[in-house]
Amino acid sequence: MKKTLITLSIAGLCALPLATQAGTYKETSVSNGGTISGTINFKGKDLPPKTYTISKDNDVCGTGERKIDFVRVKDGHLLDTIVYLEKVKEGKPFPADVGDVGDVGDVGDVGDVGDAIIDQKGCEFKPFLQAMKNKDVLDAVNDDPILHNIHTYELIRGDAKGPKKTVMNISQPKPGSVKTTIKLKKGPAMKIECDAHDFMHGFVFVARNPYFAKVAEDGSYTIADVPPGKYTIKAWHGMLKNQKAKVTVDAGGKATVDFTFK
Repeated sequence: MKKTLITLSIAGLCALPLATQAGTYKETSVSNGGTISGTINFKGKDLPPKTYTISKDNDVCGTGERKIDFVRVKDGHLLDTIVYLEKVKEGKPFPADVGDVGDVGDVGDVGDVGDAIIDQKGCEFKPFLQAMKNKDVLDAVNDDPILHNIHTYELIRGDAKGPKKTVMNISQPKPGSVKTTIKLKKGPAMKIECDAHDFMHGFVFVARNPYFAKVAEDGSYTIADVPPGKYTIKAWHGMLKNQKAKVTVDAGGKATVDFTFK
């Protein structure tokens, strides 16, 4: 296990819906912006959580089994989903406060976003899902008195079943933290794993602009202060095929976009 930072370069991948988003987002004031809201639905069989055996470091990680529900469904709604606008060139600023990214979307909109902290405690990644700004810092913290090896993958297509590339691969043999600047080229998010413990998993959504929201527990989302215009809107989930649609936002208007995953 070693510390590596790999520059991503993917060629020859066809039919991938996530193209590189060129340019830098420009923060400006938004007057008379509109709002996009909707619901994320799930149809199909709700599979049980995946079960892992806790096979090592039991004094820290615990004993028995660990269950991870990678596809959480509640009352017909898909949770752990983030809805975002693609290729927005300018608009409202990213929130000033950083570090509290675990609360993204709890009140319907983006919440605090910026440097992300992945806490490895009790052999779990906490939080399981969070968001950060692209080209900001990911702080990997080892709070356990054992070796962890955090390994993050850019999800090129968006979901963990598609192609992926290593972003960081860092051995942490003792408590402490390692900071790495995250620069994703194609994918909207990263899968987080520990090479020392196969029962540790998590996800980080990496935002190119502040127009995104995490789905609430009732399946709803809201993206506010959207400049008038036509947009591509996408719904991201780490384990399922991502969804997209077109939406037009009028000045001061309200648009509704619902998504259904299967």
